[in-house]
Amino acid sequence: MSGKANKIKGIELFAGGGGMALGLEQAGIDDVAFVEYDHAACETLRLNRPNWNVIESDIHEVDFTPYFGKVDFVSGGAPCQAFSYAGKKLGFGDTRGTLFAEFARCISEIQPKMFLFENVRGLLSHDHGRTFETIRHEFISHGYQVQYRVLNASYFGVGQKRERLIAIGIRNDIADRISFKYPIPDEKQTILRDVLKNVPDSPFQPYSDKKKRVMELVPPGGCWVDLPDNIAREYMGRSYFSGGGKRGMARRIAWDEPCLTLTTSPSQKQTERCHPEETRPFTVREYARIQSFPDSWSFTGTLSNQYKQIGNAVPVELARRIGEQIIKALQKEIV
Repeated sequence: MSGKANKIKGIELFAGGGGMALGLEQAGIDDVAFVEYDHAACETLRLNRPNWNVIESDIHEVDFTPYFGKVDFVSGGAPCQAFSYAGKKLGFGDTRGTLFAEFARCISEIQPKMFLFENVRGLLSHDHGRTFETIRHEFISHGYQVQYRVLNASYFGVGQKRERLIAIGIRNDIADRISFKYPIPDEKQTILRDVLKNVPDSPFQPYSDKKKRVMELVPPGGCWVDLPDNIAREYMGRSYFSGGGKRGMARRIAWDEPCLTLTTSPSQKQTERCHPEETRPFTVREYARIQSFPDSWSFTGTLSNQYKQIGNAVPVELARRIGEQIIKALQKEIV
């Protein structure tokens, strides 16, 4: 494809701090609108791309009908905490878990040629698979064929073991003419050492003195099980007796492994991500590097806001590689 007139036009829902949006832009997709509710995330999008049409609104209040026939592609992932392994896994019992219906409404009102719906791997197993089947059949009812796969970001140029469910929908009337192929994974995982070279200085959430004394005892690649027993018992409390699980607690990442999945905070007890050498959480810019954001992409809001935007993002490089495959699938349909 060449020329702006031939670019795939898209809309992104639940845009957050811009991970998927930036990756799809790098691939060559021209999004015409970005819907996001969180004010700090919207300010991040506006700061980095003043020309983007950022719609700061509750998605329930957005009318998508003006985009009918004008948009080729819809992307987004409804907030995933309701299905996440790091969350409480409430699913449809959590109102955030119903936002997929707004994604489906957008699809119904716009009727794009293709869509990308991403979420956490846990969505596949929630309620013995019934939750995702409900979602998939909702998309099918709007006239789409749906394929899906779990991709591990560490095999797609991202220094993190982040597994994401990537569902692709193709409108029935063109499904016999186009096909989508998932990007081919790299032979080797990207490790932390690959992505944390010459990182610009930035703030981080410091440990309390008590936690720092504990974390200083954890070796690279280790966690609470590597602590002296008396300290492990005190630090873990009742979780000490949970057996082999909860290895994210008191976790120090090693240089020669991908980072564990980043969450919305690097220093919460259940999801600690300690620097390999220094006894501290990852800084904001280190967090961003691990999510494959370029150093030029700035984040706004409080320190907690910035960690949240980065931790919730789709890794930029993973989104770029998927976007390139979207373009390959759709290029013959764009005139």
